[in-house]
Amino acid sequence: MVAAYASPVETSSSSEPSWRVLLASAIGCGLCVLLGIYFDRIPELHNLSHACYATAFLLGGWDAAVDTLDRMRRFHLDIHFLMLAVAIGAAAIGAWWEGGALLFLFSLSNALEGLALARTEREIRSLFHDAPKTATLVAVDGGEREVHADGLMAGQTIRILPDHQFPVDARVLSGQSAADESSLTGESVPVEKQPGDTVFSGTLNTYGPLLAEVLRPPSESAHARIIRLIRDAQASKAPSQRFTDRFGTGYTISLLALTIVMFFVWHYGAGRPAFNSTETTRSAFYRAMTLLVVCSPCALVISIPSAVLTGIAAGARRGILFRGGIALENLATIQRLAVDKTGTLTKGELGLIAIDSSEPGEDDEVLGLAAALSRQSKHPVSRAIANAYLLNHGHDAPAATTLTSLPGQGLRGEVNGEMTVLGRRSLFPGHTWIEGLPDPAPGLTEVLVASPTRAGRILFRDALRPEAAMLIDQLHGQNIRVTMLTGDRPQAAEIVSRELHLDDTQAGLTPEGKVAAIQAWRAAGERVAMVGDGVNDAPSLAAADVSIGMGLRGSDAVLEQADVILTQDKLERVLEALTLSRRCRAIIRQNVAISLGVVVLLAISALGAWIPLPLGVLGHEGSTVIVVLNSLRLLWR
Repeated sequence: MVAAYASPVETSSSSEPSWRVLLASAIGCGLCVLLGIYFDRIPELHNLSHACYATAFLLGGWDAAVDTLDRMRRFHLDIHFLMLAVAIGAAAIGAWWEGGALLFLFSLSNALEGLALARTEREIRSLFHDAPKTATLVAVDGGEREVHADGLMAGQTIRILPDHQFPVDARVLSGQSAADESSLTGESVPVEKQPGDTVFSGTLNTYGPLLAEVLRPPSESAHARIIRLIRDAQASKAPSQRFTDRFGTGYTISLLALTIVMFFVWHYGAGRPAFNSTETTRSAFYRAMTLLVVCSPCALVISIPSAVLTGIAAGARRGILFRGGIALENLATIQRLAVDKTGTLTKGELGLIAIDSSEPGEDDEVLGLAAALSRQSKHPVSRAIANAYLLNHGHDAPAATTLTSLPGQGLRGEVNGEMTVLGRRSLFPGHTWIEGLPDPAPGLTEVLVASPTRAGRILFRDALRPEAAMLIDQLHGQNIRVTMLTGDRPQAAEIVSRELHLDDTQAGLTPEGKVAAIQAWRAAGERVAMVGDGVNDAPSLAAADVSIGMGLRGSDAVLEQADVILTQDKLERVLEALTLSRRCRAIIRQNVAISLGVVVLLAISALGAWIPLPLGVLGHEGSTVIVVLNSLRLLWR
């Protein structure tokens, strides 16, 4: 087979013949075999039959011959050598059409395997828009010129016009727009971009011109990293694949030795003619060729790589990047899922819970005062207030004047002609109404605002992901325990744990504490997966059997460490990854069972001299086609 002993990266290289060329050769081989059989039945055209058979051998065997010669130079024998040996042996005893049929089916299965790999490549390429080849470079004096994107360096300034793609990862310096990041994260809603925000290579600037600073060269962009991750994943081997690695030169030599031994057994022990016979099926050499065909482990060798490659491609299409076959297989075996709280079970963004105003019915006015002060601040709490006002009213609040920042405390400014203060309780000494407020419940963030005429309290909370509860219930249904590991306060963690029905919660943990918890579970015999998105999660991700990184906007440490990367910042992708891993593992087992079963059955039949060469060829190559098509089911569903 094409990829029997080659790495996926080698298989997909441009030096290999395309599946279309292989398919055309296979079809030509098959047609020539049929013509040879037809001419063989007409005495006056008998010589033409040999010409047709010879053409069929050339069309069906050229790729295997090229591969065999290349490998023999490196003292390596494989299935291609076995197939050529059988075809030449069949021709030597006059079994032309049987040898031609073998090469036809062999080349056809090569073409189908090439088609499967090409589809895998197409699925991966379709995920991403190619980053633009040129960029508009802005010089220090303000001049602009077009340059090759590959030559951009960190620190340079570029301009990106509306409806143009970002050529590199960059930080916005000026301008306002939104980026369509669907090709990178799967998120269909454009992401607003303002000064200080990061834009990613290959994504689309939707409406506003932007001036941006290059963060890293194109070869190190998020787009390039994803492609590199998938290529590396395809090149790595799954645990099951190590089983089929045994079927290389050693197996080929052993099979050749068995074939030679059986030739002498059939010739001297059973009294069969050695080569020439009016009934070629009775010759010892014919039986030896049949044994050689049916014992060649084509289907077994391709059964696992084909499933792993299609599984990686199927995951990439769903926004799930498996860092190789090891991660793809191991995820299916986990017994416990450890999850971080902030940014994983929660959105990592403060959501409005309640507004308490000093006078009933003034909740909206209180929010307006807070939003006016918060509009120009980049603090997470200020942004939460501004976003809450925007969500309720559809527009931003009028900005405060004479705004002053009170470091570590809050903000002060003039709103509607009144001096207004926003921040902690310590900013309001002697304010009777505020001092009478009870402390907020654990897990809630309190912000106070007061002017000469109004006062109020706004309560926020890191909102739970809406899909978190459903995910945990489904994991419980699959007998997977879910534990939250967080550095947050125990009271706040306990609230989240109750709402999501977690099996266990460990709060107030340092990164070292998270690692210790995972190591304890593994020491007890559990297989643990860890989900995280921040730098502080990197050590615990490294400690787990399988590490899952959330979102491409997570830290570089997580993206480099994770075995599985969810490009879309959606928690339900964890369940999809687990389901895909289990389906892939099941298909691998099916493929191994099919291929081994066919080899054993055909080998027994060949040793007993019960099976003719054409039937052996059909069973051998048919099982190869079946396992490739079975693997492709991962892409079809």
